[in-house]
Amino acid sequence: MKRILVPTDFSKESEYALKIGAHLALKNNATLYLLHLLELPLHLATSPAGELPEAFFFIKLAQQKIDDLKTRTFLQNIKVEKIIEAGSTHIGINNAIADHEIDFIVMGSSGTSGIEEFFIGSNTEKVVRTSTVPVLIIKNKLSKLKTDSFVYACDFAPDAFEAYKKAVTFGNSTNATLHLVYVNTPNQFVRTTEIENKIAVFTNQVRPEKFTVNIYNDLTVEDGILNFSKEIDADLIGISTHGRKGIAHFFNGSITEDLANHALRPVITFRI
Repeated sequence: MKRILVPTDFSKESEYALKIGAHLALKNNATLYLLHLLELPLHLATSPAGELPEAFFFIKLAQQKIDDLKTRTFLQNIKVEKIIEAGSTHIGINNAIADHEIDFIVMGSSGTSGIEEFFIGSNTEKVVRTSTVPVLIIKNKLSKLKTDSFVYACDFAPDAFEAYKKAVTFGNSTNATLHLVYVNTPNQFVRTTEIENKIAVFTNQVRPEKFTVNIYNDLTVEDGILNFSKEIDADLIGISTHGRKGIAHFFNGSITEDLANHALRPVITFRI
C-alpha cells in the first residue's frame, strides 16, 4: 500500500474517505493521490483541456479546491499529489490506477436504495465492479480505520483464492483478527463438513496470523454478512467481487455491490 487514491467531489462523504486515506498513508509511508473528475458539459468535455475559457474556469476552480484540501491539518507530513480529469468516475479512477500505479483506493459513499439503485446504481458501485485494486468504502465520519475485527466473507470457491490472499495480506499488515465466514442459505444449502473442507483448502495454503472460521445461517448471503458482522461488532467487512458488468449485473445484482451500498461499517473489496 504505497500509492493510495482518494477520489473527491468535495462532499462530506469524500472528506470522510480522505481522512482515512491520510491515516493509512501515514501508517504506510504512502503517497496520497487526490482525484477530482470534472463532469463538464459535453461541448467542454470533448474539447482539449483549457481550450475553451469555460473549461479553463472549471479546471482552475477544482485546482483551488484541492489546494484548499491539501492544507488540512490531517494531511501534514503526507506526500499529496493531485489529479484533475474530465470524465465519469469509474473510468477516471481506472485511468488513474494505470497512469499512477495506484495499489489501493479509499472512497466515500452515501449509498443508494430502491428505484434509484436499480436503474443507475452509485458511483461507488461502478468503481467496485471495475477496479483492479482493493477498494475501501467509507460511509461515516471516522477518526481512524479500526481493523481489529475484520470479517471476510467468501464462498471459498477456487477462483476466489487470489482475492483471499489479498485479504489475508491486508489483515496481517493491520494486525487484524480475520473472521472467515461462509453464509449458508436455504436456497444454496451446503453441509457443514463440506464448507469446513473448502475453507481448510484456503487456510492450509495461506494461513492468516490470527483468524476464526465461521459458518453462518441466514436467508440471504447479504443478510448473513451484515448480521454476523453486527453480532461480533466487526470493525470492517471484506468481500471479493467478480466485477460483473452489463446485463448479468443488471438482472442478477451483486452481493458485493449491495454491501457497498447498504453496510454501515467500512467495506473493503478485493477483485477476483
